[in-house]
Amino acid sequence: MRKHFIFFYFLLVSVCSFAQKPNYNIGILLDNRTEEMEPLLQKIQNQIIAVVGEDANIIFSEKNILVNNYNLENARLHYNTLVSNDTDIILAFGVVNNEIVSKQSVYEKPTILFGAVNRDFSSIDFSKTTSGIDNFTYLIESESYNEDFIKFKTLTNYKTLGILVEDHMVNLLPLKDTFDKEFEALDASYKLIPFKTVSDITSNLDDIDAVYLASGFFLKDDEVKLLAQAFIDKKLPSFTSNGIKQVEQGLMVTNQSQDNLNQFIRRISLSVEGYINGTPLSEMPVFIDFSERLTINFNTTELVGIPIKYSLINDTDFVGKFENVISEKQYNLIDVINTVLDQNLSLQSIQKDVELSGQDLKTAKSNYLPSLTAAANGTYTDPNLAEISNGQSPEFQTAGNITLQQTVFSEAANANISIQKSVLQAQQENFNAEQLNSVFDASNAYFNALILKANLQIQMGNLELTRRNLQIAEQNYEAGESGKSDLLRFRSQMAQNTQAMVEAINQLEQSFVTLNQLLNNPVNTEISIEDVNLDQGFLQQYNYDSFIDLLDNPKLREPFIEFLIQESKNNAPELKALDYNLDATERNIKLNSYGRFLPTIALQGQYNRVFDRNGIGSKAPPGTSFLDDNYNIALNVSIPILNSNQTNINRQTAIIQKDQLNINKENTELALSANIRNSVLNIINQISNIELSKVSEETAKEALDLTQTSYSNGAVNIVQLIDAQNNYLSARVASVSAVYNYLINALQMERFLGYYFLLNDQAKNNEFNQRFLEYLNTRN
Repeated sequence: MRKHFIFFYFLLVSVCSFAQKPNYNIGILLDNRTEEMEPLLQKIQNQIIAVVGEDANIIFSEKNILVNNYNLENARLHYNTLVSNDTDIILAFGVVNNEIVSKQSVYEKPTILFGAVNRDFSSIDFSKTTSGIDNFTYLIESESYNEDFIKFKTLTNYKTLGILVEDHMVNLLPLKDTFDKEFEALDASYKLIPFKTVSDITSNLDDIDAVYLASGFFLKDDEVKLLAQAFIDKKLPSFTSNGIKQVEQGLMVTNQSQDNLNQFIRRISLSVEGYINGTPLSEMPVFIDFSERLTINFNTTELVGIPIKYSLINDTDFVGKFENVISEKQYNLIDVINTVLDQNLSLQSIQKDVELSGQDLKTAKSNYLPSLTAAANGTYTDPNLAEISNGQSPEFQTAGNITLQQTVFSEAANANISIQKSVLQAQQENFNAEQLNSVFDASNAYFNALILKANLQIQMGNLELTRRNLQIAEQNYEAGESGKSDLLRFRSQMAQNTQAMVEAINQLEQSFVTLNQLLNNPVNTEISIEDVNLDQGFLQQYNYDSFIDLLDNPKLREPFIEFLIQESKNNAPELKALDYNLDATERNIKLNSYGRFLPTIALQGQYNRVFDRNGIGSKAPPGTSFLDDNYNIALNVSIPILNSNQTNINRQTAIIQKDQLNINKENTELALSANIRNSVLNIINQISNIELSKVSEETAKEALDLTQTSYSNGAVNIVQLIDAQNNYLSARVASVSAVYNYLINALQMERFLGYYFLLNDQAKNNEFNQRFLEYLNTRN
């Protein structure tokens, strides 16, 4: 029994000893520490703890996180402090710490140097894959200032680059020698701008045409935003070496990928975990091959006037809102409609047709206005003839007359006046129809632009999603979990999605060209448009969602459709124009029927005067005298008897025209009924689409997340993942377009109705609603 007890005792002690995890105190050396860095520091700590897992207890003590504030002596003191205290592993970060840590001849404690300095200035041998030094490793980034300079030059073709560096770096690094050599090859110059504060930068931006933030990792968020605005104000494109967060805050571009920081933190964690599990630091890989990928702030590029080169888009990520931040004019839907009604050139041209018809009416009425003509003449007569003319035709004579003509009654003139009045009214209704068309065209163009704007955002998101899937495929390929075909398929998909994004950008630009044309703006005018929502803004007061309630009720749907058809026939300018043309035709028939027997009555008066007689025959014969002044008045009455049967032909032609107009009227009424019914059906489709597209998008997103996870675990193939992604893309496009398509169809129905709720005040819209209620009462 005693032997069994001893056995179990030693077994229990053994299990406890195996179960006890070792503790590792980790010290961190920093050049600087700001509030903005705290989340990053916490992320590093959490990642190390998560990666090490159950292998050890990781301890981060605040007393072992030491900041030198860019002081070499402090950095040396802090390093020695961690060497001499209870720290087990030292993590060193920064340029100043690099100067101290990298020059140690012996490393008494395990030391990992990371993010030390850009490789342009590092003295580390990049041909080595490991440090080869006991208790020491470092992480080398593939990033280079020179590569950034080249990429930035490709983007902006700068001539003089302002390079912003923290002042403590000037004495630590051979900046001038390095930059002189690099810029000689670039065929450009540079201006070194050391800084301690933001004002040191903003006060030294003269004589440069671009800026490069070579350091400034510890700048606060507000400082970065202040710098970004200062660069934008001076139209200076900016490049930062510090990652995409600063680009999100307003700087223009970086050459770092979204995942570089995560990859960096992951490598730090794996280095700690590898050491704890027995891998010597001297044997750990030191090189991190970051993927070069531009991240561009879309809005900043527009504000500083730098066009995005499509040749770079495949290797570019975008941040910012895809809105025209340099717009000269901003419009909402009402602004667009009112501007089109006031400025559209097509409408202005048709308005001139109305004015020309008005002139035709004035011409018709002028037949009843008096006509007054003055004439003068001078004659020379053959002297022989003058001599025997008894003074009636002197050799020289000047004379003149005034003639007055006045139509008293003319059936043709009366008919023409009546016809031209009807033609003018018909032309006005044609103009009203074109106004209705223009309102819909403007609204349609507006909503299509919003759809394309949203589609661009979706295509950008889809491109980013493909990029993430490509990374998963690369990881699976490197781990041997998938073949190279998956990698190639996603690269092909990446190219296709990039092309789709380029097309989305150009389609949005084309939609703005269309809007500018409708608005009578120069087609290259920079404009922006406001988003719309059924429940917010100006649309809220027009209750477009009330259509949903009416059309969703089967009992009200048919009466509502019949009421709309009736209203459309009452409002339709096309029908009114046909009625006016019928009136004109009826008057023409009347003219060519009994009207042809009505006489035309006119008055005419003439006054004559001889001013001078001279030469042979200018003397009156003896016993006579000349009458130099005389006048006459006449009343003319005429009735056409026969005019080659033209009157009967004209009457028959007018009757045929009347029949044609009646056919057109009937056809127009039929078309209005069909258009109203089709519009209502389209609206019902869109009402259903609004709700179902939301469900479809949520379901597609969840399915994509599950498929993406399954693919990363090797549970599904690439075809299933791409199908899930494409399904999600289609669902997002359908969802974001649903409300806009509903509004387009609602406005199209209003066009057929001949009444736009948006263009009428609340009182008139209430009258419309009241007419519908009265119509319902008459049916019951």
